[in-house]
Amino acid sequence: MSHAAESSSHRAIERLIADYALFVDRGDFSAVGELFATATFGGSGARIEGSAAVEQLLTGTVIRYDDGTPRTKHLVTNLVIEVDEDRGTATGRSYFTVLQATTDLPLQPIVSGRYDDRFHRAGEQWAFAERAVTMDLIGDLSRHLRR
Repeated sequence: MSHAAESSSHRAIERLIADYALFVDRGDFSAVGELFATATFGGSGARIEGSAAVEQLLTGTVIRYDDGTPRTKHLVTNLVIEVDEDRGTATGRSYFTVLQATTDLPLQPIVSGRYDDRFHRAGEQWAFAERAVTMDLIGDLSRHLRR
């Protein structure tokens, strides 16, 4: 395995993780779903699988405002990626903090936790295989999630 291949794989996986945050913050739940076309997604409850299920989950639970967004910023930190080039698999772990501001909610962190991710390579493309979300510091989610 060359250092260049490992570096390229790390960058591709970082891009998937960043795209997830960007697409959620844009309110583009279809694009989020596409990231999980061949993957499972979930938290402490049941896991779901595939694009349509992820898009439906987000559409049903996340509040979008007049601008089409949830008025959030997902900050992803403490990212560690481990790649097995020979097997075409990788793992990632990171922390997330979600900031939100609305007309009646001043800018504040509303939830923080971690992502535990698995990835697989199909041909030359990396993709999510699994995302497990753990929310362990929970603030005011009343303007972010439907009950």
